[in-house]
Amino acid sequence: MSERINVLSIDGGGIRGIIPAKVLAEVERRTGRRVADLFGLVAGTSTGGILALALTMPAADRRPAWRAQELIGLYEREGPSIFSRSVWHRLRSADGLLDEKYPADGLEGVFASYLGTSRLKEALTEVIVTAYDIERRSPYFFKSKKARRDPTEDFEMTEDFEMREAARATSAAPTYFPPVKLERGPGAADLSLVDGGVYANNPAMCAFAEARKLDAEAEVVMVSLGTGELTRRLPFDKATDWGLAEWAKPILDVVFDGVSDTVDYQLRQLLGPQRYHRFQTVLDKANDDMDDASADNLQRLKVEAEELIAANDERLDEVC
Repeated sequence: MSERINVLSIDGGGIRGIIPAKVLAEVERRTGRRVADLFGLVAGTSTGGILALALTMPAADRRPAWRAQELIGLYEREGPSIFSRSVWHRLRSADGLLDEKYPADGLEGVFASYLGTSRLKEALTEVIVTAYDIERRSPYFFKSKKARRDPTEDFEMTEDFEMREAARATSAAPTYFPPVKLERGPGAADLSLVDGGVYANNPAMCAFAEARKLDAEAEVVMVSLGTGELTRRLPFDKATDWGLAEWAKPILDVVFDGVSDTVDYQLRQLLGPQRYHRFQTVLDKANDDMDDASADNLQRLKVEAEELIAANDERLDEVC
């Protein structure tokens, strides 16, 4: 193991993942190198997990299958189909109150197209992607290192899933998409998973712990990418009378946003400005809804990303 581990961490945030995708495209442009070549460990949650998997997925020549620039197109082209539903689904789910807001068909189709049958053990650099097991009530981490361990004769459990399965699990945001069940073989119970954002929407602290596990003596240098700070207020005079139905959607945003900010604070104290680089923007132009994949909002999100890059030009150069 090297004396330094470069770590990339990418937050969750649904369609807002186009922001870190554009930042990573700029990093690849400035360095002339791919993400999988620049980082020894890549971590992601939800939309960040999708990016982590796609950017470390191998092509036939064992080079990265996707450039970050190409994944910007994933959000532009596929976002509207991922976050779409029929009139019947809207009625049957009572607009998301009685069932998940969206069916999983669009999501699964995109993952099949972009990730194919690539497996976690094939990742070109170490990868960790978060999910949460709702039956065991515990975090679950998809890890390339863990996936490379072959099941033994005595214990046939597998940790090597297809990348598209990991992507499906990490993006199963409660109320938005249904949970996913994955089989681990006869030696272990199935996994019943939802979006890891419920405990690690910003997976940077998980990534830091994993880097320490990989090499306890190595210097950790962290690049952490956000998907935009939420700006819409939750007025006290309204929230004070909210019940379960009214809190169902806002509480998810509160959890996701609060966790991200807490991890940012912790790592600033642990690593300091020379080893910790957080790139985040305030969403003062785009809608912060995770599922607003309208053409207008996608354009606004791209503008937010471009302004983030421009405002951090020198810092990005230093990092590169």
